[in-house]
Amino acid sequence: MKKKFFGRLLAGTLTLGLGIASLTGCGKSDAGSEAGATEVAESSEAAEADVVEESSEETATSSNSALDIVPGNGETIKIAASPIPHAQILEKAAEILKEYGYELEVVEFEDYVQPNLVVESGEFDANYMEHIPYLNSFNEEQGTHLVSAGGIHYEPFGVYPGTKSSLDEIADGDRIAIPNDTTNEARALLLLQDNGIIKLKDGADLTATVNDIEENTYNIEFVELEAAQVARVTKEVEFVVLNGNYALEAGYSVAKDSIAYESSDSVAAKTYVNIITVYEGNETQDKIKALVSVLKSDEIKKFIEDTYDGAVIFFED
Repeated sequence: MKKKFFGRLLAGTLTLGLGIASLTGCGKSDAGSEAGATEVAESSEAAEADVVEESSEETATSSNSALDIVPGNGETIKIAASPIPHAQILEKAAEILKEYGYELEVVEFEDYVQPNLVVESGEFDANYMEHIPYLNSFNEEQGTHLVSAGGIHYEPFGVYPGTKSSLDEIADGDRIAIPNDTTNEARALLLLQDNGIIKLKDGADLTATVNDIEENTYNIEFVELEAAQVARVTKEVEFVVLNGNYALEAGYSVAKDSIAYESSDSVAAKTYVNIITVYEGNETQDKIKALVSVLKSDEIKKFIEDTYDGAVIFFED
């Protein structure tokens, strides 16, 4: 596990420096004119101070009111996250959150289990690493009380080369590595079905397992592994099916390297939107609402579009 801390509250205050205006007359001035000059200078200085102060207040207000966020006053948000792309997106979000008085503390996890357990225990405020089908499955299996505070992005699943580089090369007895958790395995199998490799039983959809394969024309051997391990066996199997974040970690581009991938308008892609997960009831906390608001902002959308080459898609509600 790697730990990173992002965001520090800006404690500085805006200081206004005003120069003292001076008026210099040409030739002689009588006492009255000197007094008048002094009065005009003082009046101008006061007016300038008012204008500068109002302008500064307006600037501070406008920069902090782009989003409807309750100021945090130095409050910390502790969140568990997968390294890529989640922690990277959070690093960008931290820059925005600090403008609203929140410090974002991000701890990276390599698995999908501990991030939920630390939110359930109250050790962390939230996590950012999963989609709703996985969350629902986890709650059912573990008896946890976790809910979504908002959907942020989704990552198209893809089939990637192992020892073979095209699905046209597939042959009898080939091996394909897939994630072994319930929801991600189903997603991998659905993608393979869409590409004519297998056929699932009727009704086997988001809960499909290898036991639901009705037709396996090529007698494919499925190597079921923990999701984080799948990319590590590319030299041992003919093909691998990867989650978007693990494809990124392995250095793959969905657009350039995948053999096949989910279309952005597919049911699967929209079903598996990555969410901010919190303990039930905490989704109404000001700091959680602030976190979600920032992650759903135009600035984060642009960051995602500019950074991930289609491997991460910003979720539009």
